This record gives sequence, structure tokens and C-alpha cells, in this order.
Amino acid sequence: MPAATPRKSSRRRATSKSKLFVLDTNVLMHDPTSLYRFEEHDIYVPIMTLEELDNNKKGMSEVARNARQASRMMDEIVSASPDDIHQGIALAGPSRELATGKLFLQTEAINVVLPAALPTAKGDNQILAVVMHLAEKEPGRSVILVSKDINMRIKARALNLEAQDYFNDKVLEDTDLLYTGTSELPADFWDTHSKGMESWKNEGHTYYRLKGPLTADMLLNEFLYQSGEQPLEASVKEQSGRTVVIETLTDFSHQKNNIWGITARNREQNFALNLLMNPEIDFVTLLGQAGTGKTLLTLAAGLTQVLETKRYSEIIMTRVTVPVGEDIGFLPGTEEEKMAPWMGALEDNLDVLNGTTGEGGDWGRAATRDLIRSRIKIKSLNFMRGRTFINKFLIIDEAQNLTPKQMKTLITRAGPGTKVVCLGNLAQIDTPYLTEGSSGLTFAVDRFKGWQHSGHITLQRGERSRLADHAAEVL
Repeated sequence: MPAATPRKSSRRRATSKSKLFVLDTNVLMHDPTSLYRFEEHDIYVPIMTLEELDNNKKGMSEVARNARQASRMMDEIVSASPDDIHQGIALAGPSRELATGKLFLQTEAINVVLPAALPTAKGDNQILAVVMHLAEKEPGRSVILVSKDINMRIKARALNLEAQDYFNDKVLEDTDLLYTGTSELPADFWDTHSKGMESWKNEGHTYYRLKGPLTADMLLNEFLYQSGEQPLEASVKEQSGRTVVIETLTDFSHQKNNIWGITARNREQNFALNLLMNPEIDFVTLLGQAGTGKTLLTLAAGLTQVLETKRYSEIIMTRVTVPVGEDIGFLPGTEEEKMAPWMGALEDNLDVLNGTTGEGGDWGRAATRDLIRSRIKIKSLNFMRGRTFINKFLIIDEAQNLTPKQMKTLITRAGPGTKVVCLGNLAQIDTPYLTEGSSGLTFAVDRFKGWQHSGHITLQRGERSRLADHAAEVL
């Protein structure tokens, strides 16, 4: 028994240093599970936060669903707890030890004099008043406002209060650290990794089994390249401890390996086509600036595998309908007709691909266009829940505008024999409240890296035109 005493006192010291986080409404509406994300620290929910949750619970939007979920979670925590609500409710039980702090709800009227310029009728300012009250009430403790609202955080700091963004939803703080899918081998790679090397050939590909200092950090389906007198382009096929098997790639930059008349114009495009044409890869993510060829390469690979090799039955294309400028209102027609204005990129790329089908004149091109059209279906995201796509080539365009939850909903639609390709440019996020770090595309790239049936490539060079390349740099 005496051995337990010091442990108890150290726990008391830890809790006395624990912080008190005051949650703004937008944090709960963004991530209802945020109640369990503060580990050993305590959280405080002002009455105004509950009021704003109540005001936002109606409707079918993501925000309304999250507001209802947050309210349900708080109800479960409060109703299942024997603790006195004034003393705080322990979160260890409801969160299954994910959080060991306490949940405090505002149980008293707080009368704090705010600066005259801040009207007390506004919800944000009432939450700031609560933070001021708690900071005065517990001077020895760190009281921090957590809010997704930048202006709210600025106001808090202006009042000399601590404020932070909610970081738990961010996959990465810095998207420069995002997995690119490629790795350049150093000049001395073969000198340091050739001891005990095995090499063999199979179906036109050369395989190498290597062991060395760099192999432990390699990921499955990561692309390796080396420039110089003996250039190498390969991908990691197996990885076990410090031993890897790498496989040389098909050269899609050569005309004899063209895909629907399209050849790779640079190294990254060649890597992308190797992923898109590999039947063992079920999930592909392509990132890149405008004009790097994401949609063109994907459509060319899709058409080849649907119409020539018959690997998939049809191409399904979908995208998030977020306008760049003002919305043009409701659109007439069927689901496909409503989606047509959003699919300009598809039409432009089909024009290019249709011009590569060779001879046959206008009649031949028209027949090809009709055949291609019959094999491409355009679907809206709104009706995806509950569907299953079997043996389809599913393209999700503009995937940077998806939340992680929407991304999960879409990828889990894939049935047997379906390949999912996500395309996007993290520099062009049009959805409010989404950043490069919290985008569903960043989430998917980070979570799928290293899985044997997925691959990712970040396309670097623009191939659209010299005007487009220059505009991307200087504007």
C-alpha cells in the first residue's frame, strides 16, 4: 500500500498544472469528438456555446449534423455521470480513457464588465466574458480559449487572454512536409546498398533485393529515381525491416507505350501512369498545380482500361460543386445535366483525347465521342451515401474541397474491382473552414501512404502552356 502514495501525489501535481480550455461553438460544430481530444486537461463549455449549438442544430448540412452530435455526446456525459456538475464531470469513463480531465458546464451567471466597444448581446463577446471571469477566478492556472474563428482569437488576445486554434483536425501543420510519393537516391546509393544484392527479371521488369541504411525509411509503392549516366526509375514493391525489393517501371514516355495516344512528358507523369495502369493499386491520389496533367492522364488511363483492356465496366466522375465566384443558382435537368457546368475540365480533356484517336475523319471522331460518352457517368456527391460501385473506375476531381468525413464516405463506396483516383490542388481550396492542413485530400494522402494497394504522386511540372506556367509563378 505505501508504494501507491507517491503516485497519487504526483497525479495531484499533474492535475494542478492541467490547463482549462474554454470551447467556442465552432470547435464543437467542426469536430463533435473534440470533447475527448484534450487528454489530461479540463474543458469548459459556456452557456452561450450551448445556446449557439441549439440555434444551429436544424437542417441536413454537415454543420447541423455535427451540432446535434455534440449535443448528444454532452447529454451522454452528463446523464451517465454521478459527479456533481458544479465540481466537473470526469471524462475518463465516457471517453474510455482517451481523456482524463473534467468537463465543466457554466452553472452560474457571470457578470464581467467588457470594454464599451464590445456589445454584450453578441454571443462571441459573452464567451470572451466567461474566459475573462475564469482567468480572474483561477489566477494560477492557464485558461485558454479554443476557437476556429480568427477574429475571435484576435479579440481574445487584445483583451490579454490566451487563445488557440483547434489543431486536432489538422493532419499536418506544414503541408511542405506532406508525402510526395517520390524520393531521389543519392549518388553513392549503389555503393552503400549493393552488399548481398540480388537481381532478377520478370515480364520485362528488373527487380533488386537490397539492404542498407536508407531502406528502413522507404514506403511501399514509393517511387525512387536517380539521374546521371545510368538513370533509374523504380518503385518499392516489398519492404521488410531493412530489406526492400524495388521494381523498374514501364516507360510511358515512349510512344510505343502510349496510353490512348498520351505519353508522359516528365518523370512524375511517368510515375502517375504507372500507378493508374497498375491493377494491383486500388487507390491513387494525384496532387499538382493547374496544368500538370492530373485529369488528362487519369482519363486516358481510365478510357484505356474501360474500352481496350475491359478491366473496368465504366468511368464514374464526381466533384465538389463549390463555385469560384458567385453561385449561378439552381440548374435545370437531370442529375447529369445539372453536373454538366461543373464538368468543363472533363469536356476539355475529352476533346484532347478524342483528337489522339487517329484517322477516321469527322464520322470516326463523332462515333468515338459517342462511345466514350456512353462509358463515362457523371454523378453528384449529394447522392453517394449508401451506394456501392463494383468494377468501376471512380474519379474524384477537385478533392481538396472535401472534408475528411466526406472523403471517407466516398472512398468507402468502392466495391470489388473498383479503382478510386483522387485529384486535387491544395493551393485552390474554395470551401470555407478548410485549410491545406485539414483538407480531406491531405488526410487521405497521409493515412494511405505505405499501404500496398495505394499510391501517391505530387506532379511538379506544368505542361499546359508557357503562359499558364508563367501565370502560376508570377500571379
